[in-house]
Amino acid sequence: MIDLVIEQRRKDLGGFEVGRVLPFHAHRMVGPFIFFDHMGPADFTAGFPRSVDVRPHPHIGLSTVSYLFEGQMTHRDSVGATQVVNPGEVNWMTAGRGITHSERFEELRAHGGRMDGIQTWVALPDGQEEIDPAFYHHDVADLPTYEENGMWARLIVGKAFGAEARVKTHSPMFYVHWALQAGAKAQLPAEYPERAAYVAHGEVEVLGQTFREGQMIVFKPGEPVLFTAVTPAIVMLLGGEPVGPRFIEWNFVSSSKKRIEQAKADWRAGRMKLPDADDQEFIPLPEPSPPANPMS
Repeated sequence: MIDLVIEQRRKDLGGFEVGRVLPFHAHRMVGPFIFFDHMGPADFTAGFPRSVDVRPHPHIGLSTVSYLFEGQMTHRDSVGATQVVNPGEVNWMTAGRGITHSERFEELRAHGGRMDGIQTWVALPDGQEEIDPAFYHHDVADLPTYEENGMWARLIVGKAFGAEARVKTHSPMFYVHWALQAGAKAQLPAEYPERAAYVAHGEVEVLGQTFREGQMIVFKPGEPVLFTAVTPAIVMLLGGEPVGPRFIEWNFVSSSKKRIEQAKADWRAGRMKLPDADDQEFIPLPEPSPPANPMS
């Protein structure tokens, strides 16, 4: 029933640590989800440097999904959107043929506080990789919730458990936030062929095994899965229909390596518009890594 367990890999993004889960060399995608980072959790004191911010950078071929448990950040992009995202809200940005955006932490810098959330990328399906870029923000009223017997759930994206979020998607998928009290039980249905669960906080028991914070459990298709919370826990459920193989390099996702090379050339040459409200700096295209020294 369990296909694979992926451990997060902690990465420092310039003063801000994330736990990277996807892509993983043995399992690059779950449904259309091709990237999954746990931002923090981290506690900031007021006045931390701007180097912690995510400066303007480009994307193609995907939608980004930003969701916070704690904290606040401000999104600015090249289609003109400026949006503060608060806990429980969703920022859904579709890159399509190309978009640039930044994520700034002005409120945290002014007052200090905790940052804890999830950033995911969803690969666009065939025939829609080059659609027009767009941005949508959804507050908690657009996201169905359910509560029973120590289990609280919010449907963030897609369809699941007989409900549908109002977030516009481009292929069949689901993305759910579970908050479980100790001892609570909850079941992941078998309706999608690709499914996974990420333990964001606490511990849960699945099929006689205990899983802890920072682990993603990837399931085989065909059977529902019962979870029991060993401690109070937050679990993120995700998956859907596969969209086919995708290449991923830096911030670009595509079914075509040639298209990624074009996007890299466009960014290097300054042909991708920066956000109007944040156009004074940007993240340059990373230099290729030198080949390994065979004598070392």
